Amino acid sequence: MRGFKILITGPTGQVARPVATALAADNEVWGIARFTDGAAREGLEKAGVRCETVNLANGDYTGIPPDFDYVINLAVAKSGRWDKDLGANAESVGLLMAHCRGAKAFLHCSSGAVYDPPDDEPRAERAALGDNHKPLLPTYSISKIAGEVVVRTMARALDIPSIIARLNVPYGDNGGWPFFHMEMMLDGVPIPVPPGGPARYNLMHEDDIIATIPKLLEAASVPATTVNWASDQLISIQEWCTYLGSLVGTEPTFEQSEQALRGNPLDVTYMRELIGGTTVDWKDGLRRMAAKFHPDLVG
Repeated sequence: MRGFKILITGPTGQVARPVATALAADNEVWGIARFTDGAAREGLEKAGVRCETVNLANGDYTGIPPDFDYVINLAVAKSGRWDKDLGANAESVGLLMAHCRGAKAFLHCSSGAVYDPPDDEPRAERAALGDNHKPLLPTYSISKIAGEVVVRTMARALDIPSIIARLNVPYGDNGGWPFFHMEMMLDGVPIPVPPGGPARYNLMHEDDIIATIPKLLEAASVPATTVNWASDQLISIQEWCTYLGSLVGTEPTFEQSEQALRGNPLDVTYMRELIGGTTVDWKDGLRRMAAKFHPDLVG
């Protein structure tokens, strides 16, 4: 992607920051967020991202121009407050689409957390939805489902080509869930896992996230397209923690808990047909991440 005007929400986040930085190299990228972290804002601006302060939960885009070629919604709220999280994850998305109704395409980042967790078989896009993350994040799954409905409605009402991408376990040099597990192991904290067999997920490296975004935007449509956004490799928490432990010189301790999230593997058959597969092997990606944060431990 070169020469486009692109709006990215939540650019200080773990997923959005490397995306904004990568796209700013060849495009006019605007980032909107509350920007409570001054250092994060400064880093984005040095990378060429134009940062504007917006409270997404309020949905007030006054002062933000509407003439973007593409809009990439990567912001997320996990406060646990229903009014705030429904406002940020659903209502504000519809208001943003109305504000940028002339966009060539709108990419909405949803989550694998929207699926109902009845078992540990990979879920395709037509699988049942439900309150997957209730034990850990009580508002997350429901507000993300609401956001998807808003995007589908506004795509049809305003004729905006849109794509809903259900992301599953993003990680990379900017952190992610495996990073927190690594830090827990180094601090001697047990890793919570659900009872039963290994809890499997699709790790998605930030390099693959960045590489697939142009393809996702090309696949946007009216009505909106919905696709799982995840790697081809199904890896369990137990596997990635054991590997990370071998890199940083510690062994993980697992603690079974009824409150731990169940495994959430996604079926990426449709994704491969639509935009192709991923390229970063999970061990290579985790080694890079560990070396970034603990170069003294990882050779």
